Amino acid sequence: MTSKVVKRAYKYRFHPTREQAHQLAQTFGCVRYVYNRALTERSRAWTQEQRRVSHAETDKMLTAWKRDPETEWLTEPSKGPLQATLRNLQGAFDKFWRKQTAYPKFKKKGKSRDSATYFANCFSYRDGHLKLAKQSEPLNIRWSRPLPEGVMPSQVTVSTDSAGRYFVSILVEDTITEHAATDATLGVDAGITSLYVFSTGEKVANPRHEKKDRTRLANTQRVLAKKQKGSANRAKARLKVARVHARIADRRRDHLHKLSTRLVRENQVIAIEDLSVRNMVRNHSLARAISDASWSEFRSMLEYKADWYGRTVVAIDRFYPSSKTCSACGRIADKMPLNIREWTCRCGALHDRDVNAAINMRAAGLAVLACGDGVRPSRS
Repeated sequence: MTSKVVKRAYKYRFHPTREQAHQLAQTFGCVRYVYNRALTERSRAWTQEQRRVSHAETDKMLTAWKRDPETEWLTEPSKGPLQATLRNLQGAFDKFWRKQTAYPKFKKKGKSRDSATYFANCFSYRDGHLKLAKQSEPLNIRWSRPLPEGVMPSQVTVSTDSAGRYFVSILVEDTITEHAATDATLGVDAGITSLYVFSTGEKVANPRHEKKDRTRLANTQRVLAKKQKGSANRAKARLKVARVHARIADRRRDHLHKLSTRLVRENQVIAIEDLSVRNMVRNHSLARAISDASWSEFRSMLEYKADWYGRTVVAIDRFYPSSKTCSACGRIADKMPLNIREWTCRCGALHDRDVNAAINMRAAGLAVLACGDGVRPSRS
């Protein structure tokens, strides 16, 4: 078994003091201001002069803003988060120019997750105590799992979510040992009734986290809708709604992490379908259930864990007729409506729709690895 060094982030919740919370709120506000103003300057330069503003130019702008009497309050927080937000903006533009994402958007106060990134010279870490620049006390972190022994953080990101919780993400270089090689291969078919069906015949039940808390969520949203906009009671009601959403997201993420870790540990090759979730949620009858299943998040978990531990994830073309193809003889049925869960092929084989699809995806994934060819059927 071989080992590799990877950059890995460990995320923990922490409880700031009143002074720390106030200082972090100032930092978040300055980060948001610098990002939005730099984005404004870049957009103006392109609109009026057809010129791209570089990261070095925005860095010089930041220095000028700090010296301006009207924005000298930008010198109060640590310089690290302000420089980091300019790097993030540069990365957003790089992705936009490569046509990977849309044009960068402005950060809105109270509407999105606030965060600030500190580089190695803007924090200290000693004996399990993390202290940020311009703060007198270390953070009160809930160490839910230990950091790897002997590592030193290279970057720290502090964030707060809409539910009012504070988190710190610590980036370190960790040595990961690949799993022992195995002959096991697996096809995975995503669904709603069963969250995932495997080519082994196993079916993973859909926990339906959102459905379990739907009544509580509806009640809190109903109370929020009746509050006067801008009032303190509306802010309290909004916080209760956010906490319900956070509870749903946390349970969903925990379940997907456990499932993806098990699959990567037990299988050498995992074949999954390349689903277009963005198009699928346009079906208003299934949009809520599809969003709750979080297929895209599960796939990203499988891919980065497989890369860490020496496994292979193969994405099968979304147009491959895995459900309509008989896994015994290869014949493709003419039609296969969603209400048909079992069907019998002309060769006499009786199929469970989802298990049959998973078996076909496993075979297609092995074919891709063997010959490098695609699995999309010919038009004939």
